[in-house]
Amino acid sequence: MRLFVSSDMEGSAGIVDWSQCRGPGPAYEEGCELLRREVVSAIGGAQAAGVTDVLVNDSHGVMANLPPDRLGAASYCSGRHKPFYMMERLDSSFHAVFFVSYHGSMGSNGVLSHTYNPRAVSEVRLNGTVTGESGINGLVALGHNVPVALITGDQVTIEEARPFFPDLVGVTVKQAVTRFSAESLPPGEARSAIHEGARKAIERVRAGEIGLPRIELPATLEVSFLTADMAELCEPLRGAERAGSRTIALTDNDPVRLFRTFTTAIALTRSLVDL
Repeated sequence: MRLFVSSDMEGSAGIVDWSQCRGPGPAYEEGCELLRREVVSAIGGAQAAGVTDVLVNDSHGVMANLPPDRLGAASYCSGRHKPFYMMERLDSSFHAVFFVSYHGSMGSNGVLSHTYNPRAVSEVRLNGTVTGESGINGLVALGHNVPVALITGDQVTIEEARPFFPDLVGVTVKQAVTRFSAESLPPGEARSAIHEGARKAIERVRAGEIGLPRIELPATLEVSFLTADMAELCEPLRGAERAGSRTIALTDNDPVRLFRTFTTAIALTRSLVDL
């Protein structure tokens, strides 16, 4: 049984500040270790339920935050400029997807909330519902017929994901107070909860109790940017329509292609964020 793990960083217990997520420095090193232990806990729980092959796709920042020799038997995909970003290397050979240490969408009060690029994107709606990165990334899982079985993070992250993954196992490792504060479980308790949640998630996948992402096709991503010129830059993209001065609507009946169009929009807007 094959498992795909997409690991972000902001959703780990104890992480509440950008200094813990951006290197270099001791705070960042602490954040990397908090994340690593949660990823290892998820892998261990999945293996206890019968998973034999694990791929971890490092999905945070420069996407090279984890020591490859300290992830157990998992394969590790790292590095920038991945065509599929947070979902790189997922295909139909996998049986389940885990989103570990995920966070809430820009505009929410989730810890360190943002949606792909906090200096460009103010809100994304998937088929009319506000979504964070989990819902957007779920398009790729749907396109490859792989269920999203586990999400870990704060309570905002889990609540935002439910409309798209109603069967998932959600593990809340901290309660967001504001965007920069939270009450976290003790790290050991958080890891134990993730281990148990991962084991339960794989058992439910094996039992056929977790379905594919609930995203109706053709799907539409409404992307609202911080400035009008960002929307204008993305207007020529395939399936794009201007839906407001700062908003484009991307529609496609192929969820994987829709995801690629969205990530292209994100890449384009990076050229304007410092202007």
